[in-house]
Parts: sequence; C-alpha cells; structure tokens
Amino acid sequence: MKINAYAAKHAKDILKPFSYDSKSLSEFDVLVKITHCGVCHTDLHFLDNDMGITPYPFVPGHEVVGTVEETGKSVKNLKKGQRVGIGWQIGACLECEYCESGQENLCANSKATCVGNYGGFADYITVDNRFAFAIPEEIESENAGPLLCGGITVYSPFKLYNVKPNHKVGIIGIGGLGHFAVQFAASMGCEVTAFSTSPDKEEEAHNLGADKFVNSKDAAQMQKTAGKFDYIISTVSGDADWMPYFNALKPNGRLNFAGISLNNVSVPISGLVLGQKSLSGSVTGGRAMIREMLEFAARHDIKAMTEVMPVSQVNAAIDKVRKNQARYRMVVKMD
Repeated sequence: MKINAYAAKHAKDILKPFSYDSKSLSEFDVLVKITHCGVCHTDLHFLDNDMGITPYPFVPGHEVVGTVEETGKSVKNLKKGQRVGIGWQIGACLECEYCESGQENLCANSKATCVGNYGGFADYITVDNRFAFAIPEEIESENAGPLLCGGITVYSPFKLYNVKPNHKVGIIGIGGLGHFAVQFAASMGCEVTAFSTSPDKEEEAHNLGADKFVNSKDAAQMQKTAGKFDYIISTVSGDADWMPYFNALKPNGRLNFAGISLNNVSVPISGLVLGQKSLSGSVTGGRAMIREMLEFAARHDIKAMTEVMPVSQVNAAIDKVRKNQARYRMVVKMD
C-alpha cells in the first residue's frame, strides 16, 4: 500500500508530496487513516535539524487524529472505525523501570512518531495500538491533536509536581502551550496569573481563565510579583530574563520549563538553597497521564484555539507557526 505524505528532503526545506510503502502490521499495530494533524513548534526544530538528528526525507507531524482502518491480531482495545489520537510517542520497551511506573515517555528506547518514522502529515500511519488513544466524543478532532502534545506537555508537570487548588500559579507565555496551561490551571482551581510580553493578550488570557495578567516587559509590574507564586511554568521557546520569575517564587516554589528550548537558564545557587526553591523541566507524559488529561479536558471543556488549513497548504501553516502568527495552534486537515 502506498502512503501519500508531505516531506522535506533536507534541513529547512519546504514540504513536498512524497510517497512510501506502508509496513505490514505487527500483532500490536493499528493502521490509522488520518483526518487531522496539528503543527507543533517541535516539528520546526526537527524540520530545521536543530538537534542534528533529523533523518531525511522527513515527514513531520505528531499531533495525529484519525480512525482505525486495520488492526493487528493481538489488538484488543481498539476496533475498526474508532477515532484515535497519537502524540509524540509511538513506542517504548514497556519493561524498564520508567515504563513499569507509567512514565513511558522517559524510556531509553522510546520511539518518536516522526523521528525515525514517517509522521502525521500523511493519509495513513501505522503505530503500536498501545500508543493510540481513544478520543472522548466531547472533543472535536481539530482540538484533539494539539492536546496530545501541547496539552499533555503542560498538564503533566501540574500532576508530577503536585500543583494544588490553593496554589498561586504563573504561566509564562500565552501561546501554543500557554493557552492550554491557563485553562488547565484554572480548571484545577488555582489562582492563575498570565505573564506575557504582549499586552493585547490580556483580555484573551482572562477569557481562558486567568485571574491576573502581568506585562512582563513592565519592570514595575514584575517587581510586584516578588514572593507571590507557588509554581511558575514557562511555555516559551525563546530566551528571557529568568531572575524576575525566580524572584517571584515563594519559598519552596518551583520554576518549571515545559517543552523544548535551545536556551540556557542561570540563577544563583544561594537563592535556590536559602529559599528551598526548585528548577525543573518536563516533557509530555506517559500513557496513563495522557488518558487522564483527555478525560479532564473533555470534562472541563478545555480546547485548543485552532486555525485549520487543508494539508495541501501545509507549508503556509508551518510558516505561520514559524513567524509566531498562529493563535494558537495550526491544524492541517487531510484532503
């Protein structure tokens, strides 16, 4: 069977039509007919070979939604015609200490959806059914894909680091990740403050659930946040002056970096020690966490703000993400 896709032949290339032969299904695989796929900023990192590990031709796409077309003989939990979603990960050893503790995303033998495998900008994809997730009927397909990467990326650290309803939470950046983080934190009952360099996003931040808004370019506003927060999550990929956010933490507070950034952070060790503060990072989540996140999103009506374009215009969609013109997630729909 020929699978039609869009691929880059080299770093920073535009995507062009590309086809390849599908592999035969193993006993645990499912063949998924793709209907939608989100465009994540991480796709751009790999498209540009920022990590130095991108194989070409490269078919991006790891926020996949579609319907099961075929199942392997040992697939029990999914059936033909069922709507499913696939995020960053399509495989793991399922035997190591991380897999056994529900942290498959940390497995040393993790398999990525679109690195070393052809991704979701295609009409079909074959994946291990144990990494394909049933989508609650309350979530529309165009909203489901971004939840499987951007959504879990910010939901997971809230759970890992025991963020509680009485906590004061800061969200740095109201964009592709940040607009999810505000919704999740607000739905968890936290007092939420949105930090943004764009004052025009204040009304939207409040509409998403933020209680307060801080223009992070305003030094006076930033100074007033000192010692106020139990937890701050950064959702931005660019660099920033991190000290004001570090100073905004209460004793025992945590500053967490979600997602991939190519920048570094520097804070004084004395401040970490004397305030018992923490710096941490997080990325995606395990299978159980993804299922929990989807159920939570369905129950609380948490949605991606999306712009949908036909897959034939995938380069235009990528360009909007590259220029930070997406508000807030681009999704391509298969023709």
